[in-house]
Amino acid sequence: MRNISSMEKVRPTWTRLAAIGVAVACALATPAYAQNDKMQVVPIPAQPNAITLDTGALPGATAPESWHSQYGSLFARNVTVATLTPFLPDPAKATGAAVIVAPGGGFRTLSMENEGWEVARALADKGVAAFVLKYRLNQTPADMPGFERSMNQMFSGAAARPPRPNPQMAMAGLAPQIADSRAAFALVRKRATEWHVDPDRVGMIGFSAGAMLTMATTLNGEDAKPAFIGLIYGSLAPVTVPTDAPPMFVALAADDPFFANGGFGLIDSWKSAKRLVEFHLYEQGGHGFGMYQKETTSTGWFDAYVRWIGMHGLLKPKH
Repeated sequence: MRNISSMEKVRPTWTRLAAIGVAVACALATPAYAQNDKMQVVPIPAQPNAITLDTGALPGATAPESWHSQYGSLFARNVTVATLTPFLPDPAKATGAAVIVAPGGGFRTLSMENEGWEVARALADKGVAAFVLKYRLNQTPADMPGFERSMNQMFSGAAARPPRPNPQMAMAGLAPQIADSRAAFALVRKRATEWHVDPDRVGMIGFSAGAMLTMATTLNGEDAKPAFIGLIYGSLAPVTVPTDAPPMFVALAADDPFFANGGFGLIDSWKSAKRLVEFHLYEQGGHGFGMYQKETTSTGWFDAYVRWIGMHGLLKPKH
């Protein structure tokens, strides 16, 4: 971890990110309760290709990993050991580009299907190697009724609003997830030849809380150094942009209940730093649209993202 003087340099960034984390956590279950789409416990699915990362077990964790279905999709919670699952294209069509995919869920769950596996399969179909990061999560009650009560309490306003942490506390709060992200980048680059990946063309895309992790990895992931990043319905709070910040793709719906009304500071930050950015603000789509097929134009975000990485030459092998 960096020393205190380094932390002081990122004070504005990490104070904002800490506040964002609270908002993202609140984003987790709102659509479920609004649509009365009940969470149903399911057995942990087989994940034969998942590779355990070397970041160890979540310190102090007591609740075991569990999964549930919702919206006809699969979610994980109480993840205590991080994994990375490769989705590799046919070697004959591999472009050499790779993307680490970080699902969202407020650091309390992970939308493994809608914001993970389905995204990765679609990327592999385009010749881009994709790796779904199942990162460690904040602990929630082990039983589903307890989890539902905790979520109801959060949305009822009965839960006390946590104090805004200082930058050191914010960093400590995200330390396991950033470690998992760094380990994912290290593993992909270590096995780049085997997976037909160019180690200089490894990017990251995240959704909601996963977008926050993508930004945290970009700003303070040390050796991770994503070559390009995608933030899908994440916060647009301004940040201090590194001089070597990568090209950034951003997609957000104008009716997103969490992040649509806070201005476009992140976009302005990237532009002011003269770094490359593409921003899509869709009229409708809400929060959490991911790979769900909807009538709104937000469904087109993936095609726009693929065109964007193609514009940067990432859909063709590098010669």
